[in-house]
Amino acid sequence: MDPVVIAILGLLAMFILIAAHTPVGAAMGIAGVLAFAALAGVGPGFAVLGVEAITSITSLDFAIIPLFILMGSFAVAGGLSTDLYALANAFLGHRRGGLAMATIGVCALFGAVCGSAIATVATITRVALPEMLAKNYQASFAAGSIVAGGTLGVIIPPSLILVIYAILTEIDVLTLFAAAIVPGIVATLFQLAAAAIYARMKPLAAPPAPRVGWSRRRAAAFRAWAIILLGLIVTAGIYGGVFTVTEAAAVGAAGAFLICLMRGRLTKTVFGEVARETARNAGIIYLIVIGAFAMTYFLAASGLTEQIVTGIQSLGLPPIAVIFCLYVMYLILGAVFESLAVLVVTLPFVLPVVLGLGYDPVWWGVMLVMISGIGMVTPPIGINVFVLHGMMEEVSLGEIFKGVTPFFIADLLRMAVLTLAPALTLWLPKAMGLM
Repeated sequence: MDPVVIAILGLLAMFILIAAHTPVGAAMGIAGVLAFAALAGVGPGFAVLGVEAITSITSLDFAIIPLFILMGSFAVAGGLSTDLYALANAFLGHRRGGLAMATIGVCALFGAVCGSAIATVATITRVALPEMLAKNYQASFAAGSIVAGGTLGVIIPPSLILVIYAILTEIDVLTLFAAAIVPGIVATLFQLAAAAIYARMKPLAAPPAPRVGWSRRRAAAFRAWAIILLGLIVTAGIYGGVFTVTEAAAVGAAGAFLICLMRGRLTKTVFGEVARETARNAGIIYLIVIGAFAMTYFLAASGLTEQIVTGIQSLGLPPIAVIFCLYVMYLILGAVFESLAVLVVTLPFVLPVVLGLGYDPVWWGVMLVMISGIGMVTPPIGINVFVLHGMMEEVSLGEIFKGVTPFFIADLLRMAVLTLAPALTLWLPKAMGLM
């Protein structure tokens, strides 16, 4: 049988397995191994699975995954998200739309620590939504700010999804982190602007709260010192060359553990929950990475990726038009799957297309993570929307989608700006001598 036909059948089998609710990592691994076995023989096919599994589990580069997850779990257990929200609220709550802007800022910061858009939405919903509803915020606008803000953490370093992209593409993690800083700031500013503009256009949707005095602001800052210090140590340590990204993850996890312990929140039950959550989530990610490598092997061996690149180039479309077509595809996929799953499923055959068009893999990594995150709020599914609705069923799906619309528009504008001006993404790593 023609290798390309085998590759297409392998991809079809993967999507059938995913549709049958097979875990994404398992679906990719099964399809990848069987398709590679059909190409190269049963022995080599199953040898790939064993080699990749051992490499993934034993490589020091992969240690960053459970360490960042552990840091996020201890941060949640230590109540750091509540401190962040109180601090942001103290400085922004008196402005029209200020609570929504505070929520977006906290989502960005906490999402970077947590590493998961879904976990960020689930955590910040408990903290921020009751507060905004109590201050007479429009339910749709309040929910929309949380759902949209939850996507920011996937791009702001240290981002777990960027780490996975770096591992799969063998790009230096620090280079990707540096490249993501400016786009992360731009993304946050666009969402803050969307909240401010909407609040001006719909004054009753976001009434201002009373101004908080400086004594309460100082008190809020004092309570939040732990998460601020932890973030500064991890970030300054990485970019100052004090320790590697993996060491930074270990320092962050240890710091979050100590904060949780100092606050008296680290009971035996809590420690057990954190350990189980870290093991479960890390196991899921390891399985996805192993499956992604298996897929990459058989796609490379089949020659399908080269044919896709050749076919797209033969269409004569401008490279920028191909990029925007890929964005549409990622918005659709992101509406159904978690952003990490979207990345690893599509990377083996999309990355060669992008490189064939002459784009930088570092730039594409940042764009890919951003657009897959935006897909998590794309109607009619939008997984972040369903997470919030599942926690607060009194806010209907229709209201949440209505509230997220201004942020969705801002996100699309942001993607257009960063796509048309790739220098915004690449200038910092070049200035730091990383490229």
